[in-house]
Amino acid sequence: MSEERSPQPQFRRVDEEHRPAIRFFINGKPSPALLGDTVLTSLLINGYKIRISEFGDGPRAGFCNMGACQDCWVTLEEGTRLRACSEFIRDGMRIIIE
Repeated sequence: MSEERSPQPQFRRVDEEHRPAIRFFINGKPSPALLGDTVLTSLLINGYKIRISEFGDGPRAGFCNMGACQDCWVTLEEGTRLRACSEFIRDGMRIIIE
């Protein structure tokens, strides 16, 4: 995963904006999310890439999006690894993107 942010986020929220706002951290930087978002959704809405396609030049937004592949692993600040597509974002969560 790359810390470089995309000029345009891969995801854009179009509904469910009524959910409570929370704050998490990407490499120590505060970032907004909504309660009930997955980690993957939260990263993509904030302009972070999950992977660069090995078959082209564009960013990828995960592969299976159901926790069956190895495409969206992320690391928490304390060292725990998790699948971003199936883990819900938590208030104060601290994600490291290498």
